[in-house]
This record gives sequence, C-alpha cells and structure tokens, in this order.
Amino acid sequence: MKKTDNMVWRSFASVRLALFTLLILATTSIIGTLIPQKNPPEFYIENFGQRTAQFFQMLDVPDMYNSWWFITLLLLFSINLIVCTIDRLPNVWQMVVMNNLDTDPERLEKMPHRQVFHARGDAAALADTAATLLARNGWKAQTANKPGGPLLFSQKNAWSRLGVYAVHLSILVIFAGAIVGSTLGFKAGIMLPEGRETDTVYETGTGKPLPLGFTLRCDNFNVSFYADGATPKEFRSDLSVLENGKVTIDKRPIIVNDPLNYKGITFYQSSYEPMQGFNVVITNKTTKTRQTFQIPFGQKISWTEGGIDFGVINQEVRSRMGDVNRLKVWFFDGQGEPSIFWMDNNATQTVSRPTAAYEFEASQVYATGLQVAKDPGVWTVYAGCLLMLIGLYVAFFLSHRRIWVYIAREEAADRCRILVCGATSKNKIAFEKEFTALVDSFTHDSTFQNA
Repeated sequence: MKKTDNMVWRSFASVRLALFTLLILATTSIIGTLIPQKNPPEFYIENFGQRTAQFFQMLDVPDMYNSWWFITLLLLFSINLIVCTIDRLPNVWQMVVMNNLDTDPERLEKMPHRQVFHARGDAAALADTAATLLARNGWKAQTANKPGGPLLFSQKNAWSRLGVYAVHLSILVIFAGAIVGSTLGFKAGIMLPEGRETDTVYETGTGKPLPLGFTLRCDNFNVSFYADGATPKEFRSDLSVLENGKVTIDKRPIIVNDPLNYKGITFYQSSYEPMQGFNVVITNKTTKTRQTFQIPFGQKISWTEGGIDFGVINQEVRSRMGDVNRLKVWFFDGQGEPSIFWMDNNATQTVSRPTAAYEFEASQVYATGLQVAKDPGVWTVYAGCLLMLIGLYVAFFLSHRRIWVYIAREEAADRCRILVCGATSKNKIAFEKEFTALVDSFTHDSTFQNA
C-alpha cells in the first residue's frame, strides 16, 4: 500500500505530467480562441454544420472555458504544481536557511571555485583582514571558530532559490482569479436610447437578461464625424447611475477607452445606432417658456401649453447607418401660414411668427451601444501576473552565491593557509568573474601571498 501511495505521489509530482497538461491546455486554448464562444446554437449550425455543431455542444466547446473537462485540466495542473512544490520545497528551503558555517572544511577543498593563499601572523587577525576584503567586494561575512582555525562565510540572494516556487504560486493565483471571474462575472451588452434607463443587460451570445442591481440612464449621446461627413470620428455617452431613486453618478461622460466603473461593473462605449426620432427643445423668446420633447419622425406633435404644433416631415441622411445631416421642420402656432424650413442636425433655428419668436433646437436621437463586463477575479489575476513577473526575474536573473574563507594554522611552517572558495546555484560565468575580482583583492593585499 505504501509503495502504491508513493507511486501515485510520484506520478502527480512528475514533470512529464506538468508538460502534458500544459500542452493540452495550450492546444485547447487555441481552439477556444479560434471558435467563437457563447453564441446561440444557430450560429454554430450555420457556420460549422449540423453534425459539427452537435459535436461542439456535446463537448461544451461554445462555453469551453467553463466546461467540466477544461476545469478538470486546470485542477489536474494545479494539483501537479502543488505536489511538485510540496515534494521539492523542503530541500530547497533547507538550502536557504542552512547554517553554512557548519560546512565541513574537507568539503570546501572540493568547491568548483577555489584559491589558496599563505600568510604569516595570528589567525584571528588574518580573519579580520579577510572580512574587510570581503566587505570591500560587497560580501558581509559571518565568522565561526573551527578546530583548525577561523571560518568566514558570506552569501547573496539565498532566497532566489524560491523564485520558481513563486512562479508556481502565481499560476495558482491566476487560475483562482480566472475561475472566480468566470463563475461570478459576466460579459454582456445593451443598446440604450437617449433619455431611457435600464436595470438589466443581456449576456453576450445567449441574450440572457442579467440584473445590474441599480439603474443606468443615458442622458445624452454625441457623435462627431471626419471631414467626409459620413465616417464617425468620436462618439460619447453621458451616463447616470440611480439607486433607490437617487442619482449616485450624474452624467458621467464615457468614450472609447474611458469606461464607467460602478460596483465592479464596467461599461464600455462600443457602438451606437441612429434612431428614427429627434430631441427637440422649443423656447418662446418673448415669454421665456421652454419645453423639451423626444419625438418620432413624420408625426405631428402638440405643445398644448405653448399653443404650438410641429413635426419633422423630412430628413437628409449622411451615412448608410442613418445619421441625419439635415431635417425639415413644420411649425405652426395657430396664426397665419405654418413655417416650413430646413435646419442642420444638432443646431438651433430661430422661427419668427406674427406674435412671437421661437428658438427651435433639434438633434437626432441615438442609442448608445455599451459593452458591460463584471470580473471580480481581475485583481487576483493581476496580482498573479505581477507575482509571476517577480518570480521569473528571480528565477532567471538572480542566483544564490556563496563565499567561504577558511584560515588554518600550519604549525610546521609557522604560517596560516587561507582557502578562498565559492559556489553558485546558476549563472556560473558571471560568478566566476565576481570570484576572480575577489581573489584579485586578496592577491594585491600585502598580508597575503599567492600559493
């Protein structure tokens, strides 16, 4: 039983398993990128055929990243990382925290980088000189007295051995953030006309209604065009948020790449749609009375209090989307003949009547297209990515470097033998240069002589 348990443990601790699951995850992620996600069944039937669409539905390909088998792969890879870490981390941790002053002097003689010097004088005084030379080269030494003489030790970046485990942890954090975002978040959209409000958006692909928990209102929409008059240059929405009948955000402008975020839900300006209607403001310049309307195209509208009848009876569009360039207005106050005139969209026209003058403002009604996203795991993913960058930097660009200086008394020759040696966890070429510079400082010091 113990052997079986050990075999299972070793299987989950295998690097081969990690490479296999990584390969499968990468391959399936490519498939999920190439095949559009979360579309209705009709989309897949139309684009891939009946049988392929049925196969996709069977494997949950339209919602692959939430499918049981993809989550299972993530779980398998996560278990593999955890087991690998538990299996190897204790030995690495011992290397980080071990007392290197307990190193056997015989082992120092076998170090890959070593140099021997001889010097006359007291071993303790020579140890002080060696510690000073180490400090000049950026090595802060500790000292212990061995039976044969003083042993000095210094190290740099001992914790760099943990870099790979920081990467392991970062992957698990990213997976956790992605699962939280996928489970508790959503991607949706809404086409919201000016002057309208909604407390519901619709999930991308499925059209499933999703409650916001508050009310969103589009107060205004503006679009500007390039010189050709037909190509949109910039479009902007003024959005308000209401909760319990109170405005919590008032007319917050959003444009592309400058979204509105409220309670973890982000509203992105993505598109717009011209509508067959107009926002109209009429002001009696004599009495200063003013009234706002949102009217359909081609219908007679009455302002009873102002004694006015009016309507938009014709329009001139500038683009295939239906953006209005000019509109024709019919205006009558019950006296004489009606006023009929053309005016630019989003402009103001003065209407002179026998007993009063009016300002007539008109602009086409638009619906703003908003992409709506909620991802409660996004900051967890960002934290995981930051941790991964730190871990990769530590793992690839830093190394655990160690230096020993052992001063042994040679009674027969009435002198001391000084052994300078060192080792590094990686990047041996750079360490060799550093070790050579340290040896040169000993060589040029009058206290020591090269062996």
